Amino acid sequence: MRKSDTRRSRPVKHIAAPKAVTSRMRALRASKRADNSSPASTLNFMERLPSETLMKILSYLDASALFSISHVNRPFYQLANDDALWNKIYIAELNKMNKRWKPKCMDEPLQKMAASEVPDRPAGYWKRLHFQTVAAYDMNKWESHLGLISHHTGLPRQTELVLRNLHVTWQLTVSDKSGHECTHELSRSQFCETSVTLCWSGGSCLPNYQQISTLQLHGVRRIALNYPDLKTPGWRSLMAKLDMQALTEGAQVIGQDRLVELKLLQPGIIIGVWRDQSSVAFVMFILHFHRLVERSIQGSPVCPYVEPIIKSPFDDIDPEYGLHGYQLHIVLHNTACEIVSGSFPEIFCRRTQICDGLIQLTAISRTTLSQHIPLSSRINLPWMCEALQGAVKNCCVMSLTLLDEFKKPFWCVGSPVSMAQEKTPVSYDYDGEHFLIHHQDSDGQVKMQLVWMKEQKQFVLISLVVYVTVCKVNQHFSRNY
Repeated sequence: MRKSDTRRSRPVKHIAAPKAVTSRMRALRASKRADNSSPASTLNFMERLPSETLMKILSYLDASALFSISHVNRPFYQLANDDALWNKIYIAELNKMNKRWKPKCMDEPLQKMAASEVPDRPAGYWKRLHFQTVAAYDMNKWESHLGLISHHTGLPRQTELVLRNLHVTWQLTVSDKSGHECTHELSRSQFCETSVTLCWSGGSCLPNYQQISTLQLHGVRRIALNYPDLKTPGWRSLMAKLDMQALTEGAQVIGQDRLVELKLLQPGIIIGVWRDQSSVAFVMFILHFHRLVERSIQGSPVCPYVEPIIKSPFDDIDPEYGLHGYQLHIVLHNTACEIVSGSFPEIFCRRTQICDGLIQLTAISRTTLSQHIPLSSRINLPWMCEALQGAVKNCCVMSLTLLDEFKKPFWCVGSPVSMAQEKTPVSYDYDGEHFLIHHQDSDGQVKMQLVWMKEQKQFVLISLVVYVTVCKVNQHFSRNY
């Protein structure tokens, strides 16, 4: 009886209830933990903290994290832009920099002021100064690379490297006739030896060709942060502003294929328009490397960079001889590959060859067969837009650099050009079809004659003549031709 009583006294039947309660309590705790781990709950928890506590937490963040958290919401934007936080970050960044380099934007009294206390400055002053100082430091670090000049082109050899390391890109701002304005990020870019080709795809994001009022090209320099997906701070430099109403009337169609036609607005700028429609397929800019870094980052959002005027020394030993000692570098390429490249030193123009206000400089003579150059590929201009792509025949990009007798860039051109067949061949050494590439702007002209070799299935460049206006030469050299 005692044993059976002992068994009946054990709380066996009462264990089930605590297990069920315990499981429900565990499920409730897990649900609470899940709710507390959600972003909204975390955000509410952070917002309930006193501002002093939040400021203490933010004080441990670096510039990248602080800039990132300012995009969460308005309260965090206000906290993350506190001048005291950015003053601390700015001083820490100064200590990391090379002591032998002194930012141009900082003088000695301001450095002492920054190290002692936060003065009464406009809101956001130290944040702007931090990014400006970092930008100036990076520019100082890469500026020496622009001094490495190519013997063939007369241009900095590492322009592309400097642009990439300074995180330079380009934006296109389009305004329509109703006043609506929209800024578009670059779709594609291609660097060649002396120029870069920029392209923005069209589609629904761009207004119809006839409705475009203005086009603006800005160079944008961004500061590299640790979070690449975030839109980083940067500065805009105006490089071109086009009044489309004036340019549309005189736009020249330089080529077309089954889908698009290319409208040349002015040298260096074309718009691809869908055939039989008015919608824009793409916009393309050709930028020459001459002072491209300065033009891309040293202007303001509303004013372009102004190139300093440097007068060349007067060095005309025999005025009757004319211009001498010039050097020409020219590249024909498209958006996929290089077609031909050549450098021609010691070209000149005699006084008697100056005619009709143009100074003639012959790089390739039609009668000198040893100077003729075969092209590596056919002349066409591939294009790409969203899901479609094509190639316009007899069009390509020309990048020309003319150096004066002191080996300094004198006339620089980057522009799409077109090739037209000549009706009357002028060469007795070739029996193939003859073609002419003719470029003209306010500073001069370029004429290239080519012949199609049917058996070899390639073009040969048989003549290259550059014509510079007398006005440009007189202004540059203070002469009176």
